[in-house]
Amino acid sequence: MIFPAVLPSLRCVTCGSTFGFETDRIVCQKCQLSYPVSGDIPRFTDDRHLASFGRQWNKYEVAHDDEDRATFQAKTGIAPGDLKGLRVLDAGCGGGRYSKVCAEAGAIVVGADHSSAVEKATQLCSHLSNVAFVQADLKHLPLEPASFDFVFSIGVMHHDADTKSVFDAVARMVRPGGRYSVWLYRRNQWWQERLNDALRNRTTRMDPTRLERWCEWGGWLGGLPVINKTLNKIVNFSAHPNRENRICDTFDWYAPQFQYHHTEAELQSWFDSAGFNDVRVLPPEKQGQVYRWVYEQNLLIGSGVNVTGTRSTRTNSTVENPGV
Repeated sequence: MIFPAVLPSLRCVTCGSTFGFETDRIVCQKCQLSYPVSGDIPRFTDDRHLASFGRQWNKYEVAHDDEDRATFQAKTGIAPGDLKGLRVLDAGCGGGRYSKVCAEAGAIVVGADHSSAVEKATQLCSHLSNVAFVQADLKHLPLEPASFDFVFSIGVMHHDADTKSVFDAVARMVRPGGRYSVWLYRRNQWWQERLNDALRNRTTRMDPTRLERWCEWGGWLGGLPVINKTLNKIVNFSAHPNRENRICDTFDWYAPQFQYHHTEAELQSWFDSAGFNDVRVLPPEKQGQVYRWVYEQNLLIGSGVNVTGTRSTRTNSTVENPGV
């Protein structure tokens, strides 16, 4: 059973105390607030505005071991081989593919996600005893602050109404001297942003089943040579080699209620203000002279700003639990 492994790390979001386990619930030992445990997962929230993520991660099979390890390393700046024995938090774990990478590398992993995607993550990692999941709001994580050696978040925070508030809340989980890596959507050229806003103003109101059918067309276009290297710089659709990934990625772009785009300078400033040192921008996963030029001109829709940093050992101003 995976759940007992995460219980000692849980903290009440109201008073900061530990929990006890009673049948199918956990109960705060101080204020007596209780939360259900189902499917081996403590549930501190429900889907609400992030329901589309639970739908997509539970429906589509998008994990690919070699690709996931390469993407993880590119977007965190850490090689899986360096994770053994570390306490790791996957903030916004989705279907759990990067939690799986970390756990298979020997880390002790907690994956947190606001949506029911944690059910898929638990299934994907069922063969691993060193990973556990919680369904929780990243702005109010039920975890002990400053208790993780490495915290990462890939493509998640920009789907909240306030990206920076999520960034700051997750930053509190990093211990002094620990590492923090974040990947957010990049702000593109003004005309791309305006077109994307117009499209998403329509797609976010669609019935999910209808939107999925629409995304299947994007999945088809993404498999066409030339088209997937030109048209999707104007209207976003995935060009992943696998058709199911293309449909899932396109749905991931057009379904969520919130989607904000950021700059490298903006994200770096958040690391600085949160008390991190050695703050640096990570390069894109793909290389090549033409690709890099297009990337640096902010013309690649769906590309990211990717920054990592180390928490200062001389400040604890942002690691206190605001609920204590």
